[in-house]
Amino acid sequence: MSAATPMRDLRLGIDVGGTNTDGVIMQGSKVLCSAKRPTRSDVGGGVIDVVSALFEKLPGTQGRIRAAMIGTTQFVNAFVQRQQLTPVAAVRVSLPKTDGVPPMIGWPRDLLSILGEHIYMVKGGSFYTGKEYAALDPAELESVAKDIRDKKIMAIAVVSNFAPVRADIEQQAAAILARFNPQADIVCSASVGGLGLLDRENAAIVNASLMRLSRKVVDSLTQAFARLNIHAPLFLSQNDGTLLTADAAVKFPVLTCSAGPTNSIRGAAFLTGLSEAIVVDIGGTTTDVGFLSRGFPRETAQPHFIGGVRTNFRMPDVLSIALGGGTRVRSAAGQITLGPDSVGYRLTELGRAFGGAELTATDIAVRLGNAQLGNADALVDIDLQFAQQVQEAIHRRIEDAIDQMKTNSKPVPAILVGGGSILVSRDLAGVSVLHRPQHWDVTNAVGAAIARVSGRVDRLFDYDAGGREAALKLAKQEAINAALAAGASATSIEVVDIVELPMTHMRSSAVQLKVRAVGDLDLGAAQ
Repeated sequence: MSAATPMRDLRLGIDVGGTNTDGVIMQGSKVLCSAKRPTRSDVGGGVIDVVSALFEKLPGTQGRIRAAMIGTTQFVNAFVQRQQLTPVAAVRVSLPKTDGVPPMIGWPRDLLSILGEHIYMVKGGSFYTGKEYAALDPAELESVAKDIRDKKIMAIAVVSNFAPVRADIEQQAAAILARFNPQADIVCSASVGGLGLLDRENAAIVNASLMRLSRKVVDSLTQAFARLNIHAPLFLSQNDGTLLTADAAVKFPVLTCSAGPTNSIRGAAFLTGLSEAIVVDIGGTTTDVGFLSRGFPRETAQPHFIGGVRTNFRMPDVLSIALGGGTRVRSAAGQITLGPDSVGYRLTELGRAFGGAELTATDIAVRLGNAQLGNADALVDIDLQFAQQVQEAIHRRIEDAIDQMKTNSKPVPAILVGGGSILVSRDLAGVSVLHRPQHWDVTNAVGAAIARVSGRVDRLFDYDAGGREAALKLAKQEAINAALAAGASATSIEVVDIVELPMTHMRSSAVQLKVRAVGDLDLGAAQ
């Protein structure tokens, strides 16, 4: 494409993986160019590398980028690896109720030692109807706020009973805490979780521990784009395949925890046109197997554990296994071992095909002629029969993962994506048709670039009070309004999910309504 060709509404999609940072520039539904560069320890540096490569392929486009979308697993990796976390004060506003199970119960000991067990339980809270059973005690909260200040704790999670119904209780408590701790990051649980108290509380604490890191990462990304002369709004991918503004990502980093697998599934759907399929994303470190349902990732119905902590985040139903292009291959006494460790982003430094000493899964693919990478002559000493045995072990590992994700024994279509998909050299058992779409190696970046904007509602309604239809109408409108506030184009918004969960353990006709509305990003408004 020449520099004179008119290009409007260009979108930049980037996915920061554990091994590679992928990037694409898209116009409408067309991928204009793509690039892949090794991920750096400094996220911003890796982004500069890949975007610079894109602009070399498509010069003169900096000023035509209307929006930049980034998917990163940096935050969840930090929590899982116990790195760059901030100690948190957990303030539960619920007494005289819910004192039987204190905050952070069952958390891993190593994590508690990092975050500290700074637990405060104070008066306040409401029933599911929104009626208060105990009023806030400002003097009690002020005492807590002073203690948090004296301990120099810089992150606070505020939680109250049925907060999604009465979010104002948390907000009032947070305002008092903020007066004495103006520099602290404060998160209210109603903003990050559903109705369940303990899982929502855990989610809020995890989020609070990551807020300082999220500010650092987003600042690094913002500075990177400034250096690249890109003056477009920045969005981050969240767990359900839709977008967060940069400001929202700073406040709610935990909502981006599964951005990588989600972008892969959404990108695979876009590139193939399929709406129902298994997606197998093979990266440098892991293989993520997810299920595409109605064009979006199937969400898990089970509680999600992050770093050993149970939460109720909206997460895609993804099975991750330790298998990728950088997976180390070992053999002892005739027994082949794949990983679980990987050379990761150092593949081009440590892999044998690139002059290193580590035998990796990528080296096996090169030795068998399934990939043209590095120096194949450096691998001629690898016995072909051994390489074939390793390859078959890789296939079996992937087939087992697919089998675990299926809901029945019938063969299903599968989409194979990711830079590590060079490891697959034949059809897979349990798969009816194996699709390898164009741009398979940067599918995650495509998924980021096409991401839409969403709005959600998750709260209780009393059907006896106003009727089912009125409750559904109100919940739908609230979800639509939330999508509009997040930057969706009004004409593109549609309600895609409605879940009704009757609270059968209650005497009333209370029903938990979960409604999601999605729409295309309004690029005009974003500017």
